[in-house]
Amino acid sequence: MDLQLTNQTALVTGGTAGIGLEIARNLAKEGARVFITGRSQATLDAAIADIKASGGAKIEGIAADAGTAEGAAAVVAALPEVDILVNNLGIYEPKEFEDIADADWTRLFEVNVMSGVRLSRAYFQGMLARDRGRIIFISSESGLSIPGEMVHYGMTKSAQLAVARGLAQRTRGTNVTVNSVLPGPTRSPGVVEFLRNLASDQSKSDAEIEAEFFALHRSSSLLQRMLEASEVANLVTYVASPLSSGTNGASLRVEGGLVNSIA
Repeated sequence: MDLQLTNQTALVTGGTAGIGLEIARNLAKEGARVFITGRSQATLDAAIADIKASGGAKIEGIAADAGTAEGAAAVVAALPEVDILVNNLGIYEPKEFEDIADADWTRLFEVNVMSGVRLSRAYFQGMLARDRGRIIFISSESGLSIPGEMVHYGMTKSAQLAVARGLAQRTRGTNVTVNSVLPGPTRSPGVVEFLRNLASDQSKSDAEIEAEFFALHRSSSLLQRMLEASEVANLVTYVASPLSSGTNGASLRVEGGLVNSIA
């Protein structure tokens, strides 16, 4: 299927690893001109080489921390106009509620929410003026089912859903869409370490620890396994496409049936 992304300009924040890397790879392989952000030139170079090796030709990096106001401004200065904005940058940490300091709440909100707010604010009016564009927030099922082990993370993911829906309401009658994609627990080195820290016995194998996590902490999951980043990226790539023109203001779940509701 031709997703009609050839020569469209896309920006994927946090695109050097995990879900962001796979989104950037898919978009580049579909013919888009893709820019990824990262704080390290070395990680950017590695990600660019990886994507090019898999067939993504038009891929470039912007060395900036999009989780800060200064970094977001630097990204916009380097790339003043985009057709597709994927607000993927995000951080998380397990921490008991009583141990979450004010600075932790602020830090997660600044990176997870404000990075997307700032970049959407910078690019949204241009999309409306051209009457085309896609803004996609990579939220999480944690925005619907707040995890007890990291309430502050869940809060930021709920906030992303609110921002995306509010922004979508301003696209009425245009060809611009704003949507959220909600992954479930997705395999990455950081998530594997996160699961190990929650495990009752850290000497268990990765497979045993994953099984325990789903049995004890995510028992409602229908898949009962980690998602692969490529599984999330496949949905995001479609939502970025002109073929998704009928989807706007939506919260699209790719979380393995973890959320136990039909809405």
